[in-house]
Amino acid sequence: MKSWASALSGLILPLLVMTTVVPTAHADTITNVQQAPFVQNAHAIKQALWQGDYHAITPHIHPKKGVRFSMYAHIDPTTDKVFSRSGFHHHLKRSRIKFTWGEQDGKGDLLITTLPDYLTNWVVRDVSLDFDSVAINEFYHGGNSPNNLKQIYHKHDFVEFGFKGSKRWDYLDWRVLRLVFEHHQGRPYLVAIITDEWTI
Repeated sequence: MKSWASALSGLILPLLVMTTVVPTAHADTITNVQQAPFVQNAHAIKQALWQGDYHAITPHIHPKKGVRFSMYAHIDPTTDKVFSRSGFHHHLKRSRIKFTWGEQDGKGDLLITTLPDYLTNWVVRDVSLDFDSVAINEFYHGGNSPNNLKQIYHKHDFVEFGFKGSKRWDYLDWRVLRLVFEHHQGRPYLVAIITDEWTI
């Protein structure tokens, strides 16, 4: 099923057809899933990221478990950075405090930077990027990095925004943003922001 993606605020971008992938082909179910609160929240969070309005993400963060950041598809519960809702808000304001986020593929260098810089230069990286697919509780893209999302978050909902890459770079520049949600008191809250891309 196809839907029109909204142009990013402040940017003049052409409209594109975005493919939505869901676990079933039944039309009624597809419509219901697309209208699910966690899917709507995912779109709002993605928009906030791409607009640089990071404080708008704070109310979406799980009030008890916070939000985890994984640099690649493989989630490491022992080393991935986790921020509580208040911690996320605090470190957006105290933007000089640096954290170790993980090891960069290929280089082997540790990525050490502030929370705002990580969001801007790792999670977003390119505000002109047009995601061409949205997968709901399914994976549409994947690479060499082992994907253990369903093992770590086996009862959770997630939305994957995917860019298939460009012909110019032989589609090796593909990128993925996955947002994972857990219900708390009847509402879906963000518990993980996972990025993925081509790795060696």
